[in-house]
Amino acid sequence: MLGDVETRSVSPVFVGRADELAVLTDALTRAAAGEPQAMLVGGEAGVGKTRLTEEFLCEAERRGAVVAVGGCVEIGAEGLPFAPFSTALRTLHRLLPGELAAAAAGQEDELARILPELGETPRGPHDEESTARLFELTARMLERLAADRTVVLVLEDLHWADTSTRHLLSYLFRTLASGRLVVVATYRADDVHRRHPLRPLLAELDRLRTVQRIELPRFNRAEVRRQLAGILASQPDEAFVDSVFDRSDGNAFFVEELAACQRSGCHAGLTESLRDLLLVRVEVLPEEAQRVVRMVAEGGSTVEYPLLRAVAGLGEDELIEALRAAVGANILLATPDGDGYRFRHSLVREAVSDDLLPGERARVNRRYAEAMEADDWLIRAEERVIRLANYWYCANDAAKALPAVLAASVAARRRHAYSEQLNLLERALDLWESAPREIREALRPVDYTDVYPPCGCDPATTPLKRLDLLAEATVAARFGGERERALKLTKTALRLLDEDQDPLRAAWFWTERSRLVSSLARGDGWEELAKAQELVKGLPPSQVHAEVLVRAAGWGMLHSPGPGNLEAAERAAAYARMLGAEEIELNARITVGSLLTDAGDPERGLAEMLVVRERAAELGLVMLAGRAHINLTSQLESMGRSREAVELAEQGVELVKKSRLLDTEAWLSGNMAESLYSLGRWEEAAEAARRGLRVGQSAAPRGSASARLSYLALARGELAEASARLTAAHAHFGTHDSQPQHRIPLYRLAVGIAAEEGRIADVRAEISDAVAYGFPLGHHRYAWPLLLAAASAEADARGLPVADAGRGAALDVLRAAARALATPAPVWAAHADFLRAELLRAEDRDTPADWAGVERAVRPLERPYLLARARHRLAEALLASGGDRESAAALLREAYATADRLGSRRLREDLALLAQRARLPLTGDEPAAPPAPAPDPVESLGLTSRERDVLGLVAAGKSNRQIAEELFISPKTASVHVSNILAKLGVAGRGEAAALAHRLRLFEPLTPAATAPPGV
Repeated sequence: MLGDVETRSVSPVFVGRADELAVLTDALTRAAAGEPQAMLVGGEAGVGKTRLTEEFLCEAERRGAVVAVGGCVEIGAEGLPFAPFSTALRTLHRLLPGELAAAAAGQEDELARILPELGETPRGPHDEESTARLFELTARMLERLAADRTVVLVLEDLHWADTSTRHLLSYLFRTLASGRLVVVATYRADDVHRRHPLRPLLAELDRLRTVQRIELPRFNRAEVRRQLAGILASQPDEAFVDSVFDRSDGNAFFVEELAACQRSGCHAGLTESLRDLLLVRVEVLPEEAQRVVRMVAEGGSTVEYPLLRAVAGLGEDELIEALRAAVGANILLATPDGDGYRFRHSLVREAVSDDLLPGERARVNRRYAEAMEADDWLIRAEERVIRLANYWYCANDAAKALPAVLAASVAARRRHAYSEQLNLLERALDLWESAPREIREALRPVDYTDVYPPCGCDPATTPLKRLDLLAEATVAARFGGERERALKLTKTALRLLDEDQDPLRAAWFWTERSRLVSSLARGDGWEELAKAQELVKGLPPSQVHAEVLVRAAGWGMLHSPGPGNLEAAERAAAYARMLGAEEIELNARITVGSLLTDAGDPERGLAEMLVVRERAAELGLVMLAGRAHINLTSQLESMGRSREAVELAEQGVELVKKSRLLDTEAWLSGNMAESLYSLGRWEEAAEAARRGLRVGQSAAPRGSASARLSYLALARGELAEASARLTAAHAHFGTHDSQPQHRIPLYRLAVGIAAEEGRIADVRAEISDAVAYGFPLGHHRYAWPLLLAAASAEADARGLPVADAGRGAALDVLRAAARALATPAPVWAAHADFLRAELLRAEDRDTPADWAGVERAVRPLERPYLLARARHRLAEALLASGGDRESAAALLREAYATADRLGSRRLREDLALLAQRARLPLTGDEPAAPPAPAPDPVESLGLTSRERDVLGLVAAGKSNRQIAEELFISPKTASVHVSNILAKLGVAGRGEAAALAHRLRLFEPLTPAATAPPGV
């Protein structure tokens, strides 16, 4: 290796960039205070990104920060997975060995996928959340490492980053919440064309307020002059400055190259081609040095000295002299660790590489590959497989490239770099036909594939097939979040597959396709599952057959609930048990437990799921244990056991958070939010729902979280928020989601929002659609609140002109739907009583006795919001019938206190107005006024006498023109009055104002009403 070699073209003076450097150093200051910083530095090639970064790192080290730099490696189309992170973390491991070990404690095996020095990389598990788990562990390790010291992490050349690196960087930028950490990523802006994979990431990061982006402009003439003065160590001639500025257009690297040419007397720098400018100083090197430079250019971003020595074919003295010439000419640089060489600037490497002849390039790559095969110790072990695959591929040797590429795909999978695994598998598919037959027949599935279950053949002796690669690529695409590519791969496989000759493999691909179609909201997946079921009929037992049966039973439970699903799930569990496929069996038993609960045997169903949960945890099957928690919490909520559901959901979240099963955590958070809402713990419910929305990766759990937030907003009277969340839920679920557990709650929300806005016709339309859709077995928990909301809307709309027509038919629909619903738990029996009383209220036939029965049924249920609503109605009925005022006052106070604690603005306002009209206090220390005539309730809302008249006409359904005619005012004046009324009432439209007026009976005195006979 070389010692220090003098270089001459880099300016010792740091020119310009004062503002940009100030931004970076300010970020360093904020990070030192415990606020993580995320920075992007972009600019065209040669503009000075590296020099700015170096100056910043010098300042960071001066302040005592720990600095680690990693560069993205340009090596083929797929790149080295996590290359810049591995390099930077290796530096931290060297500088802070004890501290990094402590930060990674307990997760060394998993983190070894990024930093192999931590231990042996495990073979599994692999699933759709594996990458997210790895990312979360990496983020937490960095936060712990930077807890008591400032750490600066620089990732260079992001435009060459592999997909996994881009995804990890995005994750860090979005989730880092603590620690004295600065993450800086640089990229070449002129390389990021419209279809470049970095472009979507930059757009995503631009939307994050926590990310600062710096774009470096070119130098102006004055800055070029200062740069030249620094390089030449004297003031340059003004004509020379003009010439360099014109030729370089202010690009700092080109300024250096032109200055170097001027000093060495090479005038080719003034030719028309800047590429010639980059090559001319290579061409004046000695012949051996030129040859070495060409080899380094084709070796990658950095070439290790031992590898270069093996490839160059020179004696060590000759190689050292050649390198000395290249380093002295400032073309190559020794790497910071002193282990290899790289080009001073990637632009020169690209120019030299592009100048190679096709045959020359293939020959150089072959020499690299042969040298690495001859000696395993020339480069780091974790890089060997992927670089060997790339060298053989670029050597145009399919016989060598195919097995090398397949081996690299296995290495990528073990690192959870599924996108890189997919790219490599697609490269293998391209090489498949080019490789000699004997090479293909020597390959074995046991060496290169993992996802397709054994099907009676011996994977150690059966040749690898093209379909094996398609299966592996399909799952890699799904795990990497590239479901569209996965779907295309299944289509290719099924087109190639002769279903008559290999029905089992065809069934496997159809099952995968069902999963993908459903997750992409292209359908419900049943058509594909049905084909898989047809294909496995009559075949000998196999894991594929068992998986098809389990998925079909699960699909039926979610999409088409009915008694036949229980039998199908039990059959699937028995089939898997017979095969010894315990994981598949346990999955089936979770479905069995859920279906038993829906079928009216809750204790047996819960017991089954609890057994599965314990066994899954014992086997380390965290995803299955998480699914058991999801279904258990859902069923407990369905039985009205909300407090138990919350406790179990909390346990489930703690379990899956350790393995970073993000979708599972999102489902559990959504279930927790539902139960917390029932218990009246609304702030906690909102936080749980927001967490589900934040961590959820798939559409369905995010849709569920959005629906939960819509419920909370609706109950609090925040209609705009409720509508926005409902729209988001619809978008997440898509148009093809036919699951009743998703659709029925959305009907409930639509009914509630329409009712609040006075759109009774829309309420009836939604209910009509919902009843036509049906309320399948086990979905009473969603149907009862829906029917109750519609009945309350009908009762509140009494007297609304548009509501009178069709009310009888609408109430008949609700009664008929209620008669078909089960009440297997006290909470649903109470809902049935509440619904009956609301239907009577809609017909002006409700009595205090009806509402007293509802209040008694709800009181022991731990449903504070439902109880406050029942007490509101009971108090209203008592006052309207001339009943016990003291009892009514106590009920109003209790309900008001609950509404106030929950933050339910709508209920609080209704209770306050009722108390005001009845002259009853809402606090215990105020005396009750005698039942004298109450003040005008409209005036209590702050409305003037004229606005009172206008509101009365609005409530009667009059238009602005009709109001103007009635009151002898202009339509414009009527419009102004309406606007003022809407503002004072805090409503969004005249329909909502009319609904509020009728719901609160603003134009009716609170007098005892005639008592009608009870009955629904």
